[in-house]
Amino acid sequence: MKAGLCLQGKSEIVCEILTYLKDHPEAQDTLDGVVQWWMLERKIIQQTALVKEALAELVKKGVVLERKTRSAPPRYCLNLKRAEEINSILEKKARRKTLAG
Repeated sequence: MKAGLCLQGKSEIVCEILTYLKDHPEAQDTLDGVVQWWMLERKIIQQTALVKEALAELVKKGVVLERKTRSAPPRYCLNLKRAEEINSILEKKARRKTLAG
């Protein structure tokens, strides 16, 4: 397979499939199975890392609170005391989206 294959056309999907198969060399499935299981697993792994980074940033900014307990993983919730700042963040994002669209 050419190295450039991951740089053109449906490159993201091609690379996701190849990465999944590299990580699970005995895997085989139907088209529906590839979409529902292989692609979903890869997206969950990617999204989990991004969500972790996003939560850390929001906690650092103080707009989301991290509640830690000894017996369970941390829980995250909105910092209601920062409602104005949260609304401002969301409004800026909506404006950027409108301008880009």
